[in-house]
Amino acid sequence: ERDNRGSHYYLALYWAEALAAQADDDELRTKFAPVASALKNQEDAINAELLAAQGDAVDIGGYFHPDIELAAAAMRPSATLNAILDSIS
Repeated sequence: ERDNRGSHYYLALYWAEALAAQADDDELRTKFAPVASALKNQEDAINAELLAAQGDAVDIGGYFHPDIELAAAAMRPSATLNAILDSIS
């Protein structure tokens, strides 16, 4: 069963597709069309990476003041999704 990290993928896909499909802003459409395509094309790989990260306890270095790097590693376990999102400039 997918956790909130998986839902974040589908939220990103929804918005990328919506921005790529809109007709009011050509710059946004041009910027997000390849992002939407990459997210859709890599759906199986991204879901596999996200599901593989589930089920084990994760130490993020504290509850109220977590270690940023540990928290990022725990909350961004898909290298494929991270690369696509990081490509947006």
